[in-house]
This record gives sequence, C-alpha cells and structure tokens, in this order.
Amino acid sequence: MMQRLRHGGLDSCRFLSHCSRRRGLCSLPDTALIDDLDHQVLVEGKAWSRTAVLNRPSVLNSLTTAMGLRLQKLYRSWEDNPDVGFIALKWQGILCGWRCSVSISFDKSSSAFALLFAGRMDDCKEFFRALYPFIYLLGTCLKPHVAILNGVTMGGGAGVSIPGTFRIATDKTVFATPETLIGFHPDAGASFYLSHLPGHVGEFLALTSEKLNGPEMVACGLATHYLHSSRIPLIEEDLGKLVTDDPSVIEACFDKYGELVQPDKSSVLHRIELLDECFSHDTVEEIIDALEREAGRTKDPWCISTLKRLKDVSPLSLKVSLRSIREGRYQTLDQCLVREYRMSLQGSYKQISGDFCEGVRARLVEKDSAPKWDPSSVEKVTKDMVDQYFLPLSEFEPDLELPTELREAFI
Repeated sequence: MMQRLRHGGLDSCRFLSHCSRRRGLCSLPDTALIDDLDHQVLVEGKAWSRTAVLNRPSVLNSLTTAMGLRLQKLYRSWEDNPDVGFIALKWQGILCGWRCSVSISFDKSSSAFALLFAGRMDDCKEFFRALYPFIYLLGTCLKPHVAILNGVTMGGGAGVSIPGTFRIATDKTVFATPETLIGFHPDAGASFYLSHLPGHVGEFLALTSEKLNGPEMVACGLATHYLHSSRIPLIEEDLGKLVTDDPSVIEACFDKYGELVQPDKSSVLHRIELLDECFSHDTVEEIIDALEREAGRTKDPWCISTLKRLKDVSPLSLKVSLRSIREGRYQTLDQCLVREYRMSLQGSYKQISGDFCEGVRARLVEKDSAPKWDPSSVEKVTKDMVDQYFLPLSEFEPDLELPTELREAFI
C-alpha cells in the first residue's frame, strides 16, 4: 500500500514519468471545462501543472455540491493526463473554503450546514457524496499536490487541502476544526489527519475548536512549509515554470522562498506535555477533571480558558468527537470518510438530539451565541446516544462508496 509520512513529509508513493511537451488549458477535456457553475472553480494552466482556484470569496469560498463534482472531474482528468506533472489548489481572496464553520457569512443556498439546517437531507447526501470522494481522490493522488493555505482554513477548506503532498502556510493562515461549536463533529477527513498529529493535539483541537496559525501548523505537521504571503506570487511564478513531476524539485521552490519559523511563546504547542497529560484520558469527563485539577492547583490561564471553551460547546459533540478521533487513529482515510458520512447523517436526523440545528441557529443564523444544548452537560450524555452516531445506516440507506478497489488507501 502507498505510504505517506504522517507529519508533513513527502509522499513516498510512486510518481508517473511523462513527456516534457508544454500544454496549456486546451489540454483539459471538454467535459471538465463545460459546467454551468464552472466559475466557482477556475482553472489555471501552466507548463507542467494545473491549478484549481476556489472562486466564491463572497461566501468565504464555501464549498458546494457542484464544486465537489467539478473538482473530482478536474483532478481525474489531470491525474490521467501525461502532460500534467503536478496539481495545485488555491482560492480567491483572503478567506478560505469553509464548508461548514462558524463564520460571519452563512451561505443559505448550498453549504452542507445550510442544507442540513433546512432539512434538505437528499441534497445534503449529494453534497457529501461529491465532497468526500474528492477528498479520497486527493489523498490517494499519484501526482504531487500543492495547497496554498493563505487564509482561514477550516472545515471543508482543510479537508480539500491537508491530504495532499505539500501544504503551504503563511502569515495569514488560520486553521481550526470549529464544528463542536455548532453541535457537529470534525468531518471531511478531519478524524484521520487530526488523529495523526503529535501526542493528543488532535483531541485538543477537535474538542476545543482552538485556532492555530501558520507556524503552529508547520510545527505540528498540518502544514509542510511556511512563507510570507507577500512571496506567494514569486513561488507561483517559479512553480509555473517547472517541467517536472518530481516532488523534490517542487520542494526546492519552497526552500528558496520559505522561512524557518517557530510558534511564539504563547502557543499551546509549548504546553504539549500538559496538553497530553489532560487530553490523553479515555473520557471527556476525565479530561475536564484533569484540567480542573490543574487549574485549581496552578491557576494556569491556559487551563482556565480551555475549560471555558469545553463548557461553551455541545456536550454531545464533545463525546462524539473524542470517540471519532480515537477511532481515526486506527483507520485508513477511506474508513474515516465512510464513518464520518454515517455520523453526519445520524446526527442530522434529530433522532438523537437537536444540537446541530440549535448550534447553527445560535452561531450562524440568529447569532445570539447562546445555544441551549440537549443534553445540557457531559454527565447527561449517555453511551447509547454516542453509539448511535457510529451505527451503520439503515438497510435502505446506502453507505458512502469510495473507489478503494481502484485506488490504494491512505494509511
């Protein structure tokens, strides 16, 4: 099976060798270019590369079903094209691809959370069936992939960039998995990549919705390189001139303009031992107890603020997300995506709890920031409630299908 280094290194998968003939946009098949909504994903053709550009800046590049399908179509055509050596992804504007995060703008028309909130379950299933296979396609791609994370990278924006070979963070990069704030769970492959971060950083990020900046992303392996945003045009120009499919040649461009950075003194990553001590426990209750003991003993501001964050989010989401990260540590990317698909649907039918709709109401629609969670505390969240999220769908509800027989799983 294809192996990848867990913490931001190069893929060790094989790459195809191709002829060196230059081709532009005309090399794309007509089926990839003809799309009523193709302006939402633009294409830049270079000497030996193709770049997909997310182009919905007015709604923070929130991903749609049409965008997921178009990305699938484009990436398949580029992977099969012998004149494309590597692939890149970026977005228009400063903010990035939130499919489903707490934002100033709530894309009522087509984002997954809007569809779920409106009860449009069939449309929502179509969305997941468009986005999740693309994430798997990216995670198993045989060609080097470059994602430029020059902005807010959350939810689906992280899902469509982190599984690739290179992730370039900048001074404008902000990463988070904020789903517990709205009664959901980190998805779009998050249970896979968070679970493979050092120590128990993944549990911390999943439960608290805490943000990381560019240097912190590099330090924990979410990003592979760092450069100042002012240098992005320079590196894009150099990448556009490359005629290669060799990841070491591509990486040399990053080394030319990149910087060696360290998290500042206030970073949570400087508290990794304390973080691991608290978030390594088996249950949410034990994690909270450990933080409370430490806060009581030391009056540590980090412990106090972390406790507050845990008490602000959905108690049910805390338990569901913790279990999801723990299971993801022993699963492949495709297994995580299939499980997250089940979890997303199970949690949206309102048979377990209405926390998701309540969270969206409080954070995104009415914006009163006062959700009334049900259950109201972690002690009231039963094992049966959590288990139901992880059950297979009914016999009349097909599971997510991924091309695992054709593409090797990401391990």
